[in-house]
Parts: sequence; structure tokens; C-alpha cells
Amino acid sequence: MKMTAWLSTRFIAGAGAAVLTLAAAPAAWADRYAAIVLDATTNEVLHADQADEQRYPASLTKMMTLFVLFDELERGNIHLSDTMVASRRAQQQPPSRLGLRAGDRITVEDAIEALVTRSANDVATVVAEKLEGSESRFAARMTAKARALGMRDTRYVNASGLPDTGQVTTARDTLTLSQALLRDHPQRYRYFQTASFSWRNVYSRNHNSLLGRVEGVDGIKTGYTRASGFNLASSAQRNGHRIFAVVLGGESAASRDAQMAYLIDNAFSQIEARTGGRPAAPSAAYTSLPVNRVTVTIPATAAVAATEEAEDMGDAEMTSVGAPQAATVSVVQTSADQPSYVVPYPFTPRPAAAPTPGAALQIRGSSAPEAGGVASDGMGGAAQFSPGG
Repeated sequence: MKMTAWLSTRFIAGAGAAVLTLAAAPAAWADRYAAIVLDATTNEVLHADQADEQRYPASLTKMMTLFVLFDELERGNIHLSDTMVASRRAQQQPPSRLGLRAGDRITVEDAIEALVTRSANDVATVVAEKLEGSESRFAARMTAKARALGMRDTRYVNASGLPDTGQVTTARDTLTLSQALLRDHPQRYRYFQTASFSWRNVYSRNHNSLLGRVEGVDGIKTGYTRASGFNLASSAQRNGHRIFAVVLGGESAASRDAQMAYLIDNAFSQIEARTGGRPAAPSAAYTSLPVNRVTVTIPATAAVAATEEAEDMGDAEMTSVGAPQAATVSVVQTSADQPSYVVPYPFTPRPAAAPTPGAALQIRGSSAPEAGGVASDGMGGAAQFSPGG
């Protein structure tokens, strides 16, 4: 399937720049899209579209940075109240960043919230250097952990997701990591619900716009570079049923969010049809945020591009054509002060395919030793992409 109808007209102006990146990209600039949706109760893949094609993770990388940090917390090697010191290298990381200067101290818990909300690249470097002494060694550990989790097609070379042609993943691998975060660190998973974070004079709002707006969504992480497009890993729970979903290579934050909302609703519709609306057994370990139910109604036509929201980077260089408009949505509001989610124009969804009989995602355990990872500290792709993740 092609995503031509899904692309906005802003690519016309950027066509010259896009040509320069085609040779280095793991997928054609015009078709970076990939997606996968999993019913966590049955382990059935409900939807897959280019799920095994390599893509750039951008700031979805920080999901693994946090996974390794959570491992250290579980082992008692580090504590939430411990402080970490920023190096000069951390200070020099490009946006998005918290603004740490060399010698600044930040607690482990503040670092977690800065990574989740602001997607701070300088904080990712601080964590890497604290745990492994250097970012390159930490990236090797991240890659080893990916293999232990069964992420066969993922390789990390930094802790932030800043552009590097050697840093790659797939939608399927990202879903594996999403599921492992909740499975292996259920008490830490709550951090992905953090709506906002302040540190000194810096206030950050979570880039994940679906939190509190699409029913049951309780994480996980956004990502963006020019090469990757707009990425989002999500998890949602309704009526006791949980799904995990990943969308990579969105043309805009708005269209990516709308596509994710569409896939989530479609997945729960499949589950409801299969189960007759019966709830799943309740989970004692985790409950979802109380949020609105939003049913997406796809517009018949799409004429203008939506205004873009810069996320995960300081110079996203977003442009819009015409005035932003909204498609029709049906919203059941549970209270007067809860926000509703409006799908922006234009949005043509990638179809949610019928499930393949017997399709299931195999998740390996995380008990394998963290060894054998190989990573580079180079930034060979940095000149071709924008400095953000």
C-alpha cells in the first residue's frame, strides 16, 4: 500500500531537500510509514503494515533508555533520589533539551520525567554516562537488551534518537519494547502518563497528544526527525482489554495522531466483535487513565494541510498550507472539563487490514544476559537530518 493520499502538500516545497536524504534512508522518503497493532490479551496481531521494514526510531529510542534505567532501579543499583551530573557533552546536545549545563545535577526521577515529557536529549546523555560511563557503551548495552527482548532488527548508537543512519528499528520491534516496558516494569510504566514536568524555570508538556483525549490511552512515546517522520508508540485499555500500537513515519504530528486514534478504535471494535463486549479479567497491576471515548469519522475529502506542532526538536521547520480545519468526530464527554480530541484536516487513514489467521507476535523473555551488543558512537547521518529526536 502507498501513502501518497496521506501526504500533505508541504512536501512539494521540500522536495529538493527530500532528494538529498533518499540515498541514506532505510525506506523511501515518500513511504516511511509502518504500523502494527497487537491484542495483548491473545497476543494476536490485529493489523500490520510494513511492520518489519527498517525505520529510524527518533525519540522512541528513549523508551529503551528508560527501560535500561528502570532495570537499574529494580536491581537497586540506583535510586530515584540519586543525583546525576551533566557533562560538557550533555550540555552540547541539540534540541529538544532541558538546558543542562556542565556540572548541573538532576535527580533520577526528574530525569525520567524530562525524558518522557520533554524528550530531552541532554538528559538522555546524562543517563547514559551515569550508567555506563559513555554514551557509546550505553548504546551497546541498549542493543544487547534489544536482542534479549527479541528485537532482531533494532540497533542503537546513541541514547537519544538523534539522527544516525546506523540507528534503526521496525514497528514490530518497537511494539515488542512497548509490551516489555509494561510487562517488566509495571510500577514504572506510570511515568508515561506524566502530563507535564517543570525543572527550575523550564516547563514541559507531554508531546503525546492522545493522553487524556482518546479513551484508554496511557502511553507511551512520540518521536520525530526529518528522516524518520512522526512516530508514536501507544498502549490503550478498554473494558479490561489492552492493545499496543505503533505508527512510524507519519507526515505530520496531526495525521500520525489521527491514524493512531483510527487504528486504536478499529482494534477495539475487532475485540468487541470477537468477545461480544465481554470484559477481560481485570489487572491488579495497572489501571488506565479516565479519559474520553472518541470515535473517528473520516472526512470525505481533504483539501488543506494542518498546522504542524513542533515536537521533540527545536527547529522542526513545519509549514502549513491554508488554514487548519477539522474533520468530524463523535465524542462522548464524561465531564465538562475533559478535553475532546479533534482529528485535523486532511486525514485519509491507512486501512486497518483484517487480522491474519493465527498471526501472533512472539515476545521473548528478558532474562537473557545483556551481552554482545555492538554500537558506534559516530553521527554519520547528522548532516542530512534535523538536529532533533
